[in-house]
Amino acid sequence: MTPAFDLWVYLSSTPLLWLTVTLLVWIAADRIARLSGRHPAVNPVLISIIALGAILIITGTSFATYFQGAQFVHFLLGPAIVAIAVPLYRNLDKVKANILPMAAALVAGSVTAAVSALAVAALFGVPDPVLVSLAPKSVTAGVAMGISEQFGGQPALTAVLVVTTGLLGAIIVTPLMNVLGLKDYAARGFAAGLAAHGIGTARAFVVDEVAGTFAGIAMALNLVMTALILPLILYWFLK
Repeated sequence: MTPAFDLWVYLSSTPLLWLTVTLLVWIAADRIARLSGRHPAVNPVLISIIALGAILIITGTSFATYFQGAQFVHFLLGPAIVAIAVPLYRNLDKVKANILPMAAALVAGSVTAAVSALAVAALFGVPDPVLVSLAPKSVTAGVAMGISEQFGGQPALTAVLVVTTGLLGAIIVTPLMNVLGLKDYAARGFAAGLAAHGIGTARAFVVDEVAGTFAGIAMALNLVMTALILPLILYWFLK
């Protein structure tokens, strides 16, 4: 037997198999993104989701089995978010100089993100549980699922909507900002983090460190703001 075969036998009998598959898929997706010059449409997160979904379907693997190994990657999401504090510290002066514009943008962006989605969905007669599931789509999945469940939504549907929102935001944010002629990376990043949470923040860091820093701030503040205003907004839409 070859070392490669021995390794396969070992991995296939442990949850590490799916951790290994996840890492290899990500490395390949990131390689493809780099070859494209980091084009917004060639998003490594999107490529990874499609590739892993196809592998699970082809191999007949359940999500529960996959997650036994992939949960190690999930665990690292927490430290990754905390690590955003490093670029925040490096750009602290710029953050202090933009406190008031950031506060205004936070309120406007949080309200708009929730109200616009709910208004369009309500216009098409979407049922109340789906409205509740849709409302927190612009915040990180873990928090959004908690908010959705608390108000009678469907956490699984919320997770799908959150990821979809993040991917769409990460793909369109750069072309949209270019069309609008917005050159301030602090403003560009803040908009990306506020509308597209962690996936938008990851895209902002690819473009510019300042943009990534402000995206991380927006993502964190939007968690708090959404949790505060969403009960009032949902009350108005569901009454």
